[in-house]
Amino acid sequence: MSGRSLRADCERCFGLCCVAPAFAASADFAIDKPAGRACPHLGADFRCGIHRDLRERGFTGCAVFDCLGAGQRISQITFGGRDWRDHPETAARMVEVFPVMRALHELLWYLTEALALRLPEPLRAELTAARDEIDRLGDAGPELLARVDVTARRDEINTLLSRASELARTGRTGRDHRGADLVGANLRRADLRNANLRGTYLIGADLRDADLTMADLTGADLRGANLRGADLGRAIFLTQAQVDGATGDVRTTLPSALRHPGHWRLSIGPGGPSGPRRRTPPRRR
Repeated sequence: MSGRSLRADCERCFGLCCVAPAFAASADFAIDKPAGRACPHLGADFRCGIHRDLRERGFTGCAVFDCLGAGQRISQITFGGRDWRDHPETAARMVEVFPVMRALHELLWYLTEALALRLPEPLRAELTAARDEIDRLGDAGPELLARVDVTARRDEINTLLSRASELARTGRTGRDHRGADLVGANLRRADLRNANLRGTYLIGADLRDADLTMADLTGADLRGANLRGADLGRAIFLTQAQVDGATGDVRTTLPSALRHPGHWRLSIGPGGPSGPRRRTPPRRR
């Protein structure tokens, strides 16, 4: 892999997440905005003018969005630092390739996470080759990027990731809730160790004090889920965006690479703990 960062660096991006996507007025976005038009809150310096108050102003969708480093890669590498304001001829193509690059970076993130699991060497070799190929696609010029079949790439990678998940959880009994509708479900103190929760709808679910050790959370919808006291310290394929969309507290355990969102209640009363807990998952070859 070329060492591209999979963390967003807004200082090096041209506010692409505030321009490229379309917004529809909803619980997640306070306004309608067509794709390719800059959000009215985007400043001349390509910074969000209401970043500190996104949730309060009705932009929860923006608060949980993570480009995984795609924005600065397009801004600084694909377009060589030419921004869409000073170089308007780049605008349409930049908007077109942003979702493609974001999808590629998402796949890179998942592949990198998979390579941190204990897996047999043949599968590790396949994952490494897939990661390198996706990264090479990210280095393509804007015209080639625009032609990338993201759906086909995602299908190929998901097959590999499913195999990785199954092998990492081999020998362990866990519930299979893959793709299940568990919206608002009462899963308080549930034993979800080694569970398959890929694509599961957990919107508003009560997961307080649940044990999700080695649970596969690929694509699970955790918006509004109550994670207070839940153990996700060794959950696999859990993203920061998923965590940001949920609620938790000081007792919620997360993988070491993820942070407790600022909107979480990180105290439990006088004399109680005052900071988040993290558990470092084992990283093995």
